[in-house]
Amino acid sequence: MRILIANDDGVNAPGLSALHAALKDYASCTVIAPEQDSSGASSSLTLDRPLHPQTLSNGFISVNGTPTDCVHLGLHGLLPDTMDMVVSGINMGANLGDDVLYSGTIAAAIEGRFLQRPSFAFSLLSRHVEHLPTAAWFARRLIEGHEKLSVAPRTVFNVNIPDLPLADIKGIKLTRLGHRARAAAPVRNVNPRGKEGYWIAAVGGVEDGAEGTDFHAVSQGYVSITPLQLDRTFHPELERVQQWLENVL
Repeated sequence: MRILIANDDGVNAPGLSALHAALKDYASCTVIAPEQDSSGASSSLTLDRPLHPQTLSNGFISVNGTPTDCVHLGLHGLLPDTMDMVVSGINMGANLGDDVLYSGTIAAAIEGRFLQRPSFAFSLLSRHVEHLPTAAWFARRLIEGHEKLSVAPRTVFNVNIPDLPLADIKGIKLTRLGHRARAAAPVRNVNPRGKEGYWIAAVGGVEDGAEGTDFHAVSQGYVSITPLQLDRTFHPELERVQQWLENVL
C-alpha cells in the first residue's frame, strides 16, 4: 500500500517525522508538506503563483504552498505512483469541534477524498513533543486496523489524542463534533510607524462539550475519533426552503 503523508505544521515539524516513522514499515510512505507552518489554511489552494516542490535530504518533499496544495500535487501528477491513502498530521494542537472548519490538518486529509480508502487526520492536544509517541502509537494502530473497516466513500476520520503517556490513555471513543463559543474579537495594534493591524484572537471556549462529543472524550482521557462527511448540504431544511421559495416566487 502507498500512503501520502501531509500536515499543516510544516515539513520540519516533529509530528510529521513521528507519523512517518510510525508508518514507514507498514506501507510505502511519501511525505509532501508545506515549507512553512500553514495552520488555519483550511482547504485553500494557491492560484496566484506557481508551486515549486523540493526534495529534502531526508526524502520529504517541501512545497511553497498550503496543505491542500501538497496533497493535490501528490495525487495529480507529481508522484510517479498512485497513492492509496492520505494521512495527515501529527498536528501539534487540538482539532476539536469547529476547529475542523479552519484546520489545514483536516483539509489535507479531505483532499484525499477521491481515493478508495478513508483518510485520517491526527492531532495531539499539546504544543510539546513529550507525549508525541502516544499519538504515533495510536496512528499506527488505527491505520493498520483500517483494512477491517467498511465505511462510505470519502469518509475522513478526525483523531485527537490527549497529551498523556500511553499507559494513561483510557481507550478510544467514537464521537461527534462538539462546538466552541464565539471567538474573541481580533486584537488591534499599531506598529511604530503608525500602521494599524489586527491579530486574530484565540479560539472560543467549549460551548457544547457534552458526553458523546470529542471535547468530552479527550477531557476524560480518551482518544476521540470522529468520522467526517464532506456533504455540507443541510438536508433537513430542504423541504422548508422549497416551501419558502414557492411562496416567494
